Amino acid sequence: MLYVSFGLIATSLAPLASLVIIDLGMTHAEMGLAMGAWQFIYIFSAVPSGILLDRIGARHALAIAGIVVGLSALARVFADDATSLILAVMLFGLGGPIVSAGASKVVISSFTGSSRGFAMGIYMTGPAIGSIISLTTTHAILLPYFDDSWRSIFLLWAGVAFLSAFFWFSLATVAGSSATGRQTGPHVSQTRVIGELITRPAVVIVLLMSISVMMFSHGLNNWLPELLQSHGLSPVNAGYWAALPTMIGIISSLIIPKLATPERRFKILIGLSLAAFSASIMLRLTEPSSLLAGLLLQGIANSSLVTVLILTLLELPEVQERHAGVASGMFFSASQLGGVLGPVTIGVLYSPEMGFSNGLTLLTTISLSIVAGAILLQYRLGKAPPTTLQM
Repeated sequence: MLYVSFGLIATSLAPLASLVIIDLGMTHAEMGLAMGAWQFIYIFSAVPSGILLDRIGARHALAIAGIVVGLSALARVFADDATSLILAVMLFGLGGPIVSAGASKVVISSFTGSSRGFAMGIYMTGPAIGSIISLTTTHAILLPYFDDSWRSIFLLWAGVAFLSAFFWFSLATVAGSSATGRQTGPHVSQTRVIGELITRPAVVIVLLMSISVMMFSHGLNNWLPELLQSHGLSPVNAGYWAALPTMIGIISSLIIPKLATPERRFKILIGLSLAAFSASIMLRLTEPSSLLAGLLLQGIANSSLVTVLILTLLELPEVQERHAGVASGMFFSASQLGGVLGPVTIGVLYSPEMGFSNGLTLLTTISLSIVAGAILLQYRLGKAPPTTLQM
């Protein structure tokens, strides 16, 4: 439920971009900045969020996260210019990383073996479901119902987030210790843990790959409705078509991470990267069949790349369950650098004459860098002996 709220609010600005731009007198570059504003804060808050999770446990930390995510949506209701909207979106960056890292920590604490990938795939359907609801209902149902008031839609999503936080805390309290995930044993300096992890080559490669993955994912996802409209689709149809990758992603999330066992993981990473590359090519074309193929490939790639990467990170010998919170925080902190650069860069590269052509060229290049990272990571882990942190 918390991750559904995450998905709802993270993507809620995309289908409303045109209305908000007109109402607040914004430029496309300013809207791109607003779309990437929460990722900018996310970069700096993800590691402290991981430390918080390891200290107080997921029950309390995730409840706090749900409230903060809801407050971000609520603050957007009262935005009256580009600056106030950007500040409201930034607030999401304080609660979002706790949800991301907390979900990973709960799974690592509760599951072992191949079931970890399956469990991660299940919770990763949360933001996908939220995205589908946001993209498909905004123009088709909610705007007509609320008399074209985009502020009322943000108010609705805020209520969903607050309700999710309440249900999480209630259910986690009933579950007891299995949901708290608090750090046990002697206290270890989290600064020292971060310092040790950042010296491991495999960790650094995963973190760099996460930047590329999220730059591709957030850059394309945030501008997808506008991209589809530039190909001639109506706002309602663009919303439906933009939800297709997420629908495919839900199915892929339940299948691909479970298959990504250590012996197959790097082949799967390369395959997903090639799917992203193909999507960036197909989405340049205006034929419905080409657009459909590009959207399907985008859904397959976006839904599983992050899940397989974070699974790879958390199963490294130097990480494991004990440092899952801080390692997840490092992952999402690095990845959201790409989350910021993606929508902002594509917004800047947009021009009335070229449309999103330059942005898609950038995404093509990024997808090829992910392929190179997967090959390098496979080589590195194949050559390096198992290591553990001396803590």
